[in-house]
Amino acid sequence: MSENQFFENKGPFPLKEIIKTIGCSGDFSQENNFQIRSFRALNDATNNDMTFLNSSKYQNLSLKTKAAVCITSANLSKFLPEKCIKLDVKNILFAVTQVARMFYPKADMDFPDEYLSKSDNVKTLYPDVKFGKNVLIGKNVKIGNNSHIASNSIIESNVTIGENCIIGSLVTIRNSLISNNVYIQDGSKIGVKGFGFIPNKNKNTKTPHVGKVILEEGVEIGANCTIDRGSLANTVIGKNTFLDNQVHVAHNVQIGKNCMIAAQVGFAGSSTLGDNVAIGGQSGISGHLKIGNNVKIGGGSGVIYDILDNHRVMGYPAISLRDFVKQIKNR
Repeated sequence: MSENQFFENKGPFPLKEIIKTIGCSGDFSQENNFQIRSFRALNDATNNDMTFLNSSKYQNLSLKTKAAVCITSANLSKFLPEKCIKLDVKNILFAVTQVARMFYPKADMDFPDEYLSKSDNVKTLYPDVKFGKNVLIGKNVKIGNNSHIASNSIIESNVTIGENCIIGSLVTIRNSLISNNVYIQDGSKIGVKGFGFIPNKNKNTKTPHVGKVILEEGVEIGANCTIDRGSLANTVIGKNTFLDNQVHVAHNVQIGKNCMIAAQVGFAGSSTLGDNVAIGGQSGISGHLKIGNNVKIGGGSGVIYDILDNHRVMGYPAISLRDFVKQIKNR
């Protein structure tokens, strides 16, 4: 993972300052002066970074992490490499929020872009791109040849859009990397902050989201969709996947290649889908699930468990399609 081009990293910070901020048990006297460069996901962190582990579901990643330090709990420490410094805290996600705000203090809200080019300058900056009226372009935006940006759309700073892309009217794109031949229909919002916060008794605390949205080649996004950027990891939609209108993709969701997602489907955070997945309209996918390759999910389903490759499910909670049909016949 390259350095974040969308949010300024205020690090490095000495480990002793991080320990003081989050409060944790253990003797870290020897490591107190160690400088932590950044805060990253388990699989992106290097030996100068810190990360977090809050579920044994991610032990395949945590056992291989290269992070120097990890925020976790005593019962999850066994899923981390021996050389990794473990910070044992009472509330992992609250500690994660505290540290993320140290490194990225402006990532817990979507502030308006500080500078946007005027419409009459756009054609000079991008001579091989076609623009409608009232298009606003931020600093350091890259747009490939033969792409079209329709009227009243906003492309914020540091966004990359590939060649032969079509961006509809009233679209907002921030914190995103978009490949070639991508089609985004009217009204969609790409790269916005996700619904991340830590509930407290007196006040909810917003969680920074410093990840990106990555749309791979040939992706199509229907009208009025919302795709949240990742928190620490990225939100990714794979090559040639099509989303219908009014689909919501939450932070850190990763969707494979050649998937078909019908209207009004909602994905909770950090779930992953394999390739060639088809989901019927108005279905809901809970968070932190793994949906295999070639899975078919019937319309209106509620998926709350992992689904293995090649399965067909329907209902709430979603069960095998054969069992669902039997239940209907027996009513």
